[in-house]
Amino acid sequence: MNDCIFCKIVSGDLPSYKLYEDDDVLAFLDIAPVHPGHILVIPKKHFKNFEEVPEDTLCKLIKVVKKLGLALKNGMGYEAYNIGENNDPLAGQIVPHLHFHIIPRKENDGLQLWPQKEYAEGEAQEVIEKIKKFL
Repeated sequence: MNDCIFCKIVSGDLPSYKLYEDDDVLAFLDIAPVHPGHILVIPKKHFKNFEEVPEDTLCKLIKVVKKLGLALKNGMGYEAYNIGENNDPLAGQIVPHLHFHIIPRKENDGLQLWPQKEYAEGEAQEVIEKIKKFL
C-alpha cells in the first residue's frame, strides 16, 4: 500500500529500529514507546486488520511475538509484558496495517488496563447466543 507507513518501513523507504526480520515478518521498536523496548510486530504483506490476515501468516507472527517477548524479558530485565492488537480505528488502531504491540511492564509503571464490569442477569447467555450464530 503506497500510503501505509508500515509498508514504507517494510520497503525501506522509511527508517526503523529493526529487531527481527524474515521473509514474512518484521519487528521494530515503536517510535513512541510506553517503555523502552516497546516492540511492534507486523506482517510484511499489507493486511488491514486481524480478520484479513491468513492463518498461516498469523501463526508466524505470534511465534515471533513469543520469541521477542522472551528476549525483551531476558535482554532488558523486564518481568512482564502485555501483548496488544488494536483492531480497527474504534479500538484505537492508528495505522491500518495489522500489528502487535509487545509492551514491557515494570512494577508501578502507571499503565492502566481497561475497566471490568459484571453481566446483568441473563445477559451473558444472550451474548453467547448472538456470537455462536456466527461460529
